[in-house]
Amino acid sequence: MTAQDVAMATPGVSAAPAEPKAVLAIQARDLVPPDAERPRERFIPVTTYALIDRLTAPQVWPNRKAAAARRFFRYLEYWRRQQHSVALSTVLQAYETFSPDSDLLITRSFTDDERHAMQKRVVVDIEKILKQANYVRIDPSDVQMILTEDSHYGLDLHVDFTAFEEILIYYRGASNRRDQRRRLSRFMRKEEFDVPIFQRLFLLFKLKPFETRVLEVMKEQRLPRKEAEKAVRNLRAMIPSGVDDKNIYLKLFKNIPRSDVEMVFPNTRVKFRLLDKLRLGITAGGGLGMGAVSAAGKIAVAATNPLMAAGAALGLGGIVFRQAVNFLNQKQRYMVVMAQNLYFHAMADNRGVLIKLADRAAEEDVKEEMLLYSVLAKESAKHSDLPAIDAAIEQYLTASFGVSVDFDLEDALQRLIADGLVTEEPDGTLRTLGPEAASAHLDAKWDVFLDNLPDCSLDDNEGREVERTLPIPEETAVAAPPPAPDQQT
Repeated sequence: MTAQDVAMATPGVSAAPAEPKAVLAIQARDLVPPDAERPRERFIPVTTYALIDRLTAPQVWPNRKAAAARRFFRYLEYWRRQQHSVALSTVLQAYETFSPDSDLLITRSFTDDERHAMQKRVVVDIEKILKQANYVRIDPSDVQMILTEDSHYGLDLHVDFTAFEEILIYYRGASNRRDQRRRLSRFMRKEEFDVPIFQRLFLLFKLKPFETRVLEVMKEQRLPRKEAEKAVRNLRAMIPSGVDDKNIYLKLFKNIPRSDVEMVFPNTRVKFRLLDKLRLGITAGGGLGMGAVSAAGKIAVAATNPLMAAGAALGLGGIVFRQAVNFLNQKQRYMVVMAQNLYFHAMADNRGVLIKLADRAAEEDVKEEMLLYSVLAKESAKHSDLPAIDAAIEQYLTASFGVSVDFDLEDALQRLIADGLVTEEPDGTLRTLGPEAASAHLDAKWDVFLDNLPDCSLDDNEGREVERTLPIPEETAVAAPPPAPDQQT
């Protein structure tokens, strides 16, 4: 398959590669990455419906097959979503044991070892969904990515990552947004600036058990047990009392500034910036200094008058109180800013996160498969042609939608092969069903779909049923028989 063949099979793609400057111009206009060196994402920021409309235009399919291709793409979308729904059911059943929001009756108990194994399985399954949804992992140890000095809101945040037993941070859609601020250097005039953001940010965390963390602090800091327990309590002072170290918490946010990633953690501590420390220090120092000088003068003059001395001391106490209130008010303003931003950025929690992620994972799979199928169904190709096909699809997305994507061709091809829509012969030739045959093939798979459903129940050897003594309702209780007539009084 030549480059020209790929171009003809993919609408809107020219055989020659796009000029680097043109590609950079498109990126700068539509999707500016926070870091120039960051690799392209696999996330395709285009709706399924927009892709279907473009890929099934009448002029891009030979022999008037556009309508048949559109019908097949609809079949493919529903088929893929149903498969993801089955996988989601298994994850949800295992996650129910760790869900902080469950209002269902507990019917099975698990040992510590069983819970630990299930916990690892839940985390692995969630990571699989995230990768299918084309999310990118952030390593918590990447200080350059997470632990910034302060945010563009002016908050200085700190997170203790040693508190977590499990932690996953994933993002999707790194871009910039325009914001405004006033700066003293510009005489408080407004200026626009770029804020690097994550369009979607996912967080999974599970706290370490209290006893585990105490033992770690005792070993790391060589503290006696009582002091270690006190240290751990102080470290967890910012965590709400309702957060249980037995639960796994899932959070999904939108349009989070990259410098505010710390804000989404439950143990975030707000620190004062250097500018605030200087401002509060100068204000407090000046006020206390002037108050102390004034009070000392009054006390010296009023040495013979105890009432005047007491009034001077009260005045100095009032100055100290006012400075303390200023300190608390500034910290309260910080907390309000953080709460407001989290309120408007939050998208879903816990079980709701899993449902939303599974839906997005299915959508990403469908978009990848439609793009690849649109090439393979029009021209014969071999496995050796895949790099050229991959480049052509990426160029098509740039030319048609102005987005730069690292297309995930191999995964899409494996799914099409697994469903029998594409077959690879021993010599590497890829045979693809036409739109009509592909639709009939999926229709036949639907007919036997329920017959092949996997068993989603937990392993019989995992956990044991909870025994309960159920109360007998009063209306169903057997009443005592009435006394015989000769025994009645």
